Amino acid sequence: MSELTVAPATNGLGGRILVPGDKSVSHRVLLLAALAAGTSTLRGLSTGLDVHHTARAIAAFGADVSSSDGGRSAVIRGGPDRLHEPQDVVDVGNSGTGIRLLAGWAAARPGLTVLKGDASVACRPMGRVTQPLREMGAHVDGRHDGAYPPLVVRGGGLVGIDHEPAVASAQVKAAVLLAGLAAEGDTAVREPVPTRRHTEELLERFGADVEYGSGWAVVRRSELQPADVAVPADPSHAAFWAVAASVVAGSDIALERVYLGPGRTGFVDVLRRMGADITVEDPDPAERTATLRVRWAALHGTDVEGAEVPDVIDEIPVLAVAAAFAEGRTTFGDAGELRVKESDRIATTVAALRALGATAEERPDGLVVDGAGGGRAGEGRAGEGRAGGRLPGGRVDAAGDHRIAMAAAVAGLACAGGATITGWEAVATSYPGFEEDLQRCRS
Repeated sequence: MSELTVAPATNGLGGRILVPGDKSVSHRVLLLAALAAGTSTLRGLSTGLDVHHTARAIAAFGADVSSSDGGRSAVIRGGPDRLHEPQDVVDVGNSGTGIRLLAGWAAARPGLTVLKGDASVACRPMGRVTQPLREMGAHVDGRHDGAYPPLVVRGGGLVGIDHEPAVASAQVKAAVLLAGLAAEGDTAVREPVPTRRHTEELLERFGADVEYGSGWAVVRRSELQPADVAVPADPSHAAFWAVAASVVAGSDIALERVYLGPGRTGFVDVLRRMGADITVEDPDPAERTATLRVRWAALHGTDVEGAEVPDVIDEIPVLAVAAAFAEGRTTFGDAGELRVKESDRIATTVAALRALGATAEERPDGLVVDGAGGGRAGEGRAGEGRAGGRLPGGRVDAAGDHRIAMAAAVAGLACAGGATITGWEAVATSYPGFEEDLQRCRS
């Protein structure tokens, strides 16, 4: 395993950062471009391994994928006449998003598809996807009667359904809507809590017959048209730097072209509620992007629970870092979904914070963090405990989880003794350039 040691940032963080393209959008735009009859041009794609595996997957189905600029751009030649049954097992690597979306995508295609991933993906629950796909007429199987990967999908001959997921999930919604592109009749998804709308917006962009609103979407059988799409910067990645600037005194960071559409600004709301200094500059209403300017500010605790949790589920590990340097207690609740991510993120977030000297405890559906008080990073000496709002720092096991690794690195910037993260290689799944951006904002 590789390691990264992060020294405390004693002079503040600064500069402008363009984080990688949105991972959620990148997965979806690749799948839709493969279905569209003609040539689509995609720019700003995520360069992480998760999205690389999705690009390889559509190529296995027959789409022509020509990548450039280190994977940030791609020309996709797709359409029903190009696509065929894959000759081999399709490997999604570490991507839970990839396997769930591909299950719905493959269900719309005649033929047999076998989807597998790494050891982490093999533990991700799939019943929430296989059950509605079976109702639509697809033949889907897997371990424990389709509850876990690998998944075997024989698609085609689908009919539309009206699906109400028990758990709010943009991935489940996307899988059902992607299958609905080839189903007879209407395919509707009605969510208990509204989730991000990337799938609906991109379906519309590629010419699908789709209608949607807050918490609902309906799609009908559609022939997609190619599109030219610029993928915006990933707000989940921007959240790491927003927290870093908020907890390291003297910081002033600008995060460029961040997507601020529905379901993706929850972390901004939580940080502002904690006292963060975040302003929106240079908005682009057409693309729903803007620059986020974040300056250091003293933070205080808050409660994160209920309907806002789906919008911040991926950002909770780094929001917990913000909580560790805030004044008072922060509680994260109604977040049991964290138990079935790349790691058990409730357990691994708490373990990471404790390893750095913070006070944190698990709850069945979340965690509680008692803040150290918001002092200046680098004041005093390592090992002085929590005095003055600092944490002593230490060694963190990333547990194979990219978000735990990056959250620990952010914490290290504000710890008196920094942080050493083992298993740093996990970051390559989503943000391979994180260390370079870290050095850039320190210089």
